[in-house]
Amino acid sequence: MRSSNPVFSRRGFSRDNGYAGFNAAPQAGGPAVGTQANPYAQQGGGNPYAQNPYAQQDLQHGAPPQAPVTTGRMTMDDVVMRSGMTLGTVAVGAILAWAVLPVTSSSFGLAIGSALIAFVLAMVQSFKRTASPALILGYAAFEGVFLGVISEMYNSQWSGAPFQAVLGTMAVSGATLLIYKAGWIRVTARYARIGMAIAIAFILVMAVNLLLVAFGVAEDGGLRSMGPLGAIVGILAIVLGAFFLTLDFKQIEDGIAYGAPREESWLAAFGLTMSIVWIYVEMLRLVAIFSGND
Repeated sequence: MRSSNPVFSRRGFSRDNGYAGFNAAPQAGGPAVGTQANPYAQQGGGNPYAQNPYAQQDLQHGAPPQAPVTTGRMTMDDVVMRSGMTLGTVAVGAILAWAVLPVTSSSFGLAIGSALIAFVLAMVQSFKRTASPALILGYAAFEGVFLGVISEMYNSQWSGAPFQAVLGTMAVSGATLLIYKAGWIRVTARYARIGMAIAIAFILVMAVNLLLVAFGVAEDGGLRSMGPLGAIVGILAIVLGAFFLTLDFKQIEDGIAYGAPREESWLAAFGLTMSIVWIYVEMLRLVAIFSGND
């Protein structure tokens, strides 16, 4: 279940040992949780589970280990703080871009350039073996500029669309978290494989559609039109964004349970930010479509 693309895989908290939540193979001679192993049992500094007999008992009985109070281990507070910093950087970048840049073709070009830089930074981070706060915050800043410009453009034609999109994004994210915590969604290997297959197919179809529109083969945006077909595609994209969030939640849960290093909380923030940005952009388009003011 490992991929180098964070948009698809979120490169979980066990890049060297498989995805902790998706049937990671046990280390030789090591304890296993069902078919899973603690991906941090042998990492630098030693993991407390390796010496803790009570943690070994929990593992043998198939219960996920409870991360002990140990310095240097990721906690939910770490994830919340890093996510706040990353999403806050996106918000600041968006507000500044909205306030400073006028709605012009040159601003649109700047937005596209910012989006490309953000994409490159995201790809560089995805291939690094460790989290880089500078890369992640840089990604957030350029992504914020992109969102600020396009939000202003949408607002100029569909007044209030960005505000509605923010509310919609919060609603989808909150509902996804509640459903996940209630246990209505179980992130299993099968669930992830099916979801990833659909996500990859969606991205490929959208890429082909973009080429067809660029060469004039498809009119009015093709599958991304401002009509009913575009609305259906937008709803599917938002559902995929919610799927990405469930993978993020699972990785955070596993990372804390298995005693992931504190630095991994930056990757959690990175994944959550990308999922939320994905949902916001699609929600913005969907609000514009339902506004019906073409």
